[in-house]
Amino acid sequence: MFDRGLRCSLVLAAAMLLGASAAESSEALHGIADAGRLADLHWPDFSDYRLHLQNFYQPSGYAPAWLRDGQPTPQAVGVITVLAMADNKGLSAEDYDSSLWAGRVAHLRESPGENDLARFDVALTVCTMRYISDLHIGKVNPKYFHFGLDIEHKKYSLPDFLRQRVVAAPDVKAILDEVEPPFPRYKRTEEALERYMELARRDDGEQLAIPAKPLGPGSAYPGLPRLRRLLLLLGDLPPEAPVAGSPPDSGMYDGGLVAAVKHFQERQGLRADGRLDASTVKALNTPLSFRIRQLQLTLERWRWLPHEFTEPPIVVNIPEFHLRAYSTMTEGDVALAMNVIVGKAYGHKTPVFAETMQYVVLRPYWNVPPSIQRSEIVPSIQKARDYIAKKGFEVITHSGEVVTSGEITDDVLEQLRAGKLEVRQ
Repeated sequence: MFDRGLRCSLVLAAAMLLGASAAESSEALHGIADAGRLADLHWPDFSDYRLHLQNFYQPSGYAPAWLRDGQPTPQAVGVITVLAMADNKGLSAEDYDSSLWAGRVAHLRESPGENDLARFDVALTVCTMRYISDLHIGKVNPKYFHFGLDIEHKKYSLPDFLRQRVVAAPDVKAILDEVEPPFPRYKRTEEALERYMELARRDDGEQLAIPAKPLGPGSAYPGLPRLRRLLLLLGDLPPEAPVAGSPPDSGMYDGGLVAAVKHFQERQGLRADGRLDASTVKALNTPLSFRIRQLQLTLERWRWLPHEFTEPPIVVNIPEFHLRAYSTMTEGDVALAMNVIVGKAYGHKTPVFAETMQYVVLRPYWNVPPSIQRSEIVPSIQKARDYIAKKGFEVITHSGEVVTSGEITDDVLEQLRAGKLEVRQ
């Protein structure tokens, strides 16, 4: 038996060893955080997160956040599991060291040193911060594309968020899912991405031959086996759909395939006539990997949008020429929808911005473009001098002063022809 003095000495020695170990771990953590670089990471340079890491570890005296007794906490395991599924969010799991975590966890079971523990802890902190930022506001700042979207006000205080919400969370996945945009269409896009990733794994990628001329129902087409497989895969041809018309092996394009092609055309915004023309076959030949990339970029754009609105928003989809006014954006309830004219001021570029609307102009003036004034308005006035009055136009100066809204004189006509006066409605 040990005497009391020896037991006290052993306890004191153990305490001293633990204290030395904690100090060594703290020093290692401090050094890595200050350096802003960790060679273990897939992307070693984290200098843009250095201040975040310092603010995260400083309140705890640079103690490990994800380790207890040298092993990952349940929260650390939960975070690693979430990072491995980042591809399903339209991100790249490898950006968060997905393939490296199993080896790192295994190494912790082999009596690692304090420096090893510090590197593990910092690596998980950096990857988690990167993941939260990418999932919440996007990987790229939209201002780089000259878009009028401000993501600065949406940024989390990452040190506070991790410390208060994640490191002790009973359900890490639920907390991390909260950082995503709250919109139903975002969720549907995410679901579509997962579906297309699965479809891409099952598809053989065979390309359909583009017919020399459009093929209607009853035409022979050698690509029918691939067409049938692809439409089944995409869900446009239901497995239980009756195949009316010629037998499936007849080589004739008819029956259920025609209905399935119409469904595909409608989904793609094509003319849903069931004809196999060049545009339809090209759309069918679009690689599923390309569709996946489109969905990933769509999710990225969703992340740029404001997550909250002080008033119900009005959203104009410029390429669609359509406006939707939402009663609640987060529920996706459309209170009003209408077609809109968007103009050509930006050429073929689509402006993207979010602003608070201060006023609405009802029945605004339409200023006739110079080309239309020369080619249509002036010739019409030459034929009928009361054309302006009948059509509800006004002749104005460049400063907007009304010249006349009645019968046009020779002098006014000449100035219109020369472009010295304008027309508006």
